Amino acid sequence: MEGSAAPRGTDNVLADLGFADAEELSAKAALAVKLNELIDKRGLSQTEAAALIGTTQPKVSQIRRYKLQNISLERLMRALVALDQHVEIVVRPGRSSRQGGARGITVVAAT
Repeated sequence: MEGSAAPRGTDNVLADLGFADAEELSAKAALAVKLNELIDKRGLSQTEAAALIGTTQPKVSQIRRYKLQNISLERLMRALVALDQHVEIVVRPGRSSRQGGARGITVVAAT
């Protein structure tokens, strides 16, 4: 493959794989990771977690397996709040790619 450059990836593997909703799925995954960590830390069963966060056991099962297509960002945020977490949404100006910055959605879950 002389003369051809390797494709450059982004910071979002889901976008690199061609998912149209990559930013949303990435945000959901970050929230689900934190939610699953809290469920594990508390030693909750799926049924107990469902009762605490106000959803059904099948929805908790979906979250536990990161099957997030039918789970809204709002539901994940409300579940985290129900487990005594503070969820903060910050909106700030995006920078153009010429400035070396990024626009879009980023979720950071503190440990």
